[in-house]
Order: sequence, then structure tokens, then C-alpha cells
Amino acid sequence: MTETHAVAPTTSLDWKAFTVVIADDIAEVTLIGPGKGNAMGPDFWSELPPLFRQLDADPAVRAVIITGSGKHFSFGLDLPAMAGTLAPVLADGSKAAPRTAFHDHLLDMQSGINAVAECRKPVVAAISGWCIGGGVDLISAADIRYASSDAKFSIREVRVAIVADMGSLARLPAIIGDGHFRELALTGKDIDAARAERIGLVNDVFDSPDVALDTARATAREIADNAPLVVQGIKSVLERSRANEIADALRYVAVWNAAFLPSNDLTEAMTAVFEKRQPRYKGE
Repeated sequence: MTETHAVAPTTSLDWKAFTVVIADDIAEVTLIGPGKGNAMGPDFWSELPPLFRQLDADPAVRAVIITGSGKHFSFGLDLPAMAGTLAPVLADGSKAAPRTAFHDHLLDMQSGINAVAECRKPVVAAISGWCIGGGVDLISAADIRYASSDAKFSIREVRVAIVADMGSLARLPAIIGDGHFRELALTGKDIDAARAERIGLVNDVFDSPDVALDTARATAREIADNAPLVVQGIKSVLERSRANEIADALRYVAVWNAAFLPSNDLTEAMTAVFEKRQPRYKGE
């Protein structure tokens, strides 16, 4: 008989942004919002680090699947929900204190994606629909990525006047190569699942979201059936070779954005989101 249980919440969290079920050594993590398209708001960023640290420490977990609820993996950063975080540093003449607080907040947010990458239990992503911005950061921290044919990907930050700071700039060049990565990061263009497979962003593409998720489950099962300490050792060795480079890149972009993110262009990007129109950038 299969034993299934939900991950117990920490004292202060009840997993508003995720559902988590553990059965037969595999944890299945599903993004549930609460923003439209599983957008990544305050709940996502506060819950992701303790969730993956708990999965890492749980002896009942040998592999993790991460997927999105509904039609989409994630629309990425929930700009309206996160506006309060950006407001102090966007204020005219913001000084050292709000910029320092914003820098610390960026490091806290980075710790969530880092917790996924550093989880000793391999993480398999199943992606359907849109995977934008922070969604790409998240899947770049997974070990294996499967997509359905309707999946679409975009490193969208450049189109909203932001330097991507949650891990894509650090991790994706090793996954898809420098040329493909620079094209996507500098243009913010959308690519379909077929292109994502050609450049190595995803391992395989399947006809439907159900088949992609079933394949992720089958792969997680194969991983979970192997000697768990050996699997963890493989992950440790693989992460070791690039850990310092990724950490340096994340620290640098956090400092960069604390100093240079505030701009008239970013204010224009946020205004355009609220007004549902194309932004008009002036390089200010």
C-alpha cells in the first residue's frame, strides 16, 4: 500500500504558494500561486527556502518533482504583488539604508532558488504553458527538465528594465551555451518548446502536459531506486565544480541591482504593467 503524506508546514508557514505531497520516496511540489499563472509573489519567495531545506533534510525524500498547477508553469515575478518591495529603493534620492535593505532582500530571494539547486535530492521539472522570468530561474536550478509541446520560455527581465538576478545569468550558460543564452537574455524573446529542446534548455518535449509530468515521475522513480547516498554524492560533485562561480555571479548582480536597478525606465515598466500597455523606455 502506498503511503502518502503532505509535508508538514513550519511554525510560520502553511505553504500558500505550493502543494507538496510525498509518496514512495518522491516529493511532488506544485506551484499554486496565489497569483495568476502561478506568479511568484511574496509567499513564493518566503516559502521556497524553508520548503526545499525541509525536503533536503527529509530521509523519506530521494527525488523531487516540481511543476505548475493549471495551464502554466509560472508567469514569473508578480510585479504588482512585489511593488511594495521595490517602492523604497525607487523613491527619489533613495539613500544607503533603503538600498542596503533591498540588497539584503535580493539575497533572501536568491536563497530560495539556491535551495532548489543545492538540494541533495535531484529535482526534475515538468513544464507546460508559459515559463517566464523567475520561472526560468527556477527550472535552471533543477537537474532535469521536461516540457510539453505547448511550453514557452522567456528570460523576460530585460523587457521590464531589470537585470535578471535570481540565477538565470549564472546558471543557464552552462546549460544552453553562451551564444544561445546571450540571445535570450538580451532580447527577452519568447521561444517555444521545440527551440528549447534544440538548445538544451529542456531534455525532452512531449505531446501533452500529462505525458511530461508522467515522464518526470518515471525519471524520479528511477533516481529514487538508486543508492541514495551515491545519488547525493553525484550531485555534490557536480555542484562543486561551479558553485563558486555561481555564488560570485549572484553576489555581483545583487550589488549591481541594489545600486542601479532604480531608474525611470523601471518605473515606466511597472506603470505599463498596471496600465496594460507597452512601456516606452528612454534610458533614464
